[in-house]
Amino acid sequence: MSDSTLLPPALAATARAYRTCEFATLTRSGAPVAWPTSGLVLDDGTVLLTTSLGYPQKAFNVRRDERVALLFSDPTASGLTRPDQIAVRGTAWCPEEIHVAPAGDLERLWALLFERQPHSQSYLDWPMTLMTDFYYMRLTITVTATEVVTRPLPRAQPGGLAGSGLLGAEVLDSFGSVVLTAVDPAGAPVLLRTTVGAEPGGYRITVPDGVKLAAGPAGLLVHRHDDRLWNLYNANVRGELTADGDGWLLKPDRLVEPGARSRPSALDQFRILRETKAATRRYLQRRGLPRPVIPWADYRAIRARVRAGS
Repeated sequence: MSDSTLLPPALAATARAYRTCEFATLTRSGAPVAWPTSGLVLDDGTVLLTTSLGYPQKAFNVRRDERVALLFSDPTASGLTRPDQIAVRGTAWCPEEIHVAPAGDLERLWALLFERQPHSQSYLDWPMTLMTDFYYMRLTITVTATEVVTRPLPRAQPGGLAGSGLLGAEVLDSFGSVVLTAVDPAGAPVLLRTTVGAEPGGYRITVPDGVKLAAGPAGLLVHRHDDRLWNLYNANVRGELTADGDGWLLKPDRLVEPGARSRPSALDQFRILRETKAATRRYLQRRGLPRPVIPWADYRAIRARVRAGS
C-alpha cells in the first residue's frame, strides 16, 4: 500500500502500538545512518521525535538535510499479531529550542515513555537526578510524511551468519531480521526490514520489487528491547552497497555499537554516561548557553499520574 499524504488514521493506530521505530537521516557526506527511537504519532499525522543533548547528531543531520525516513517494524510488546512494517519517507524539522518542561505534546510523550518503560521513572529519584539531567534536555524533531508504504514483515531467518567470517556476523546472527539503511537514486534515505545471507564478498540482501535503491554507503541496523522497553541494544554494520547480477550486496567495513556492546563490559554504563554528559556540555558551550534547570516536580507529577493509572 502507498499513500502520498500524511500518515493515514488506520496506519497511525498501528504505528502508535509499536514501542519503537527506526529513524534514518543523512550525514554531511550524504551517507544514511539510522537509530532506534521512540516517538509520538500526533493527531495531524505527523510524528514527534526527540533527542537529548547527549545524542545530538540526528538533530545536526536534520538541520543540514531535511530528508528522513521512519520505519515501524519491531512489534515487540505492541500487542499486534503479524502487523505490516510501515515505511515513512518525508521531511523533518528540528528547531534550536531546548525543551526542559514537559508541556503540550511533550507531556503526552513523557507519560507514554514512563508507562511503557517503567525503569526510566527511576531517573527522577535522587541521587540519579545528579547524573541524568541531560536526559531531560530535549530537542524536538517533527517528521512530515510525503510517502507511506506498508510491506509484510519478513519471517525470521535462522542463524548461520556467525561462521561466515564477515565483519559483524556474530552480532547479526543473533537477530532474525535486519533493517537495511540505504538511499534511493535521488539520495534520500530508505529503510526496509528484511533478511540477509552471507557470501564471501558480503551480505546478500533480500530486496522486494518496487524498492528503489542506489549503490553507495549503507548499513544494516539491528536492535532489541524487552516487553518493558528495557535491556536495550543496537548496532549498525556499515559498508558499501553494490548491485550485481544476483541483486544487492553489502560489503561491510565497520561495526558501530553506540551503547552497550554485544560483549558487555561492567564499564559500559559508565562509558555511556561519560560520553553523553560530555556531548551535552559541548552542545551548550559551543552555543554559549547556560545549563538548563530541569523542573523535576513537573516530571514527578506525570510519573504519579502514570502510576495511579496503572
